[in-house]
Amino acid sequence: MVRHIVAWNYKDGFSDNENKENAQKVKSELEALTKCIDGIIELKVHIDVLSSSSKDVILNSLFESEEALSAYQIHPEHQRVGAFVGTVMQNRVCVDYYE
Repeated sequence: MVRHIVAWNYKDGFSDNENKENAQKVKSELEALTKCIDGIIELKVHIDVLSSSSKDVILNSLFESEEALSAYQIHPEHQRVGAFVGTVMQNRVCVDYYE
């Protein structure tokens, strides 16, 4: 299995309310991908991080294999959601590893 963790900060220029709305949309859009992309074992987006965190939104997901992760990354629905995420989030970091 492959763990895929991604974290972002809110993009500058949005109000606190807009950031909360955008984070909720990122969460719902990403979590919905589990219904349309094979190979995802679990996928959760955390938007209520502690104030001690250096990132605002975290994706924590688990895939059946590295091939499943690769298929997810190029899937048209993931590409669509990723395009939205890029309009409201910045400073992306990613960690992938075998479990």
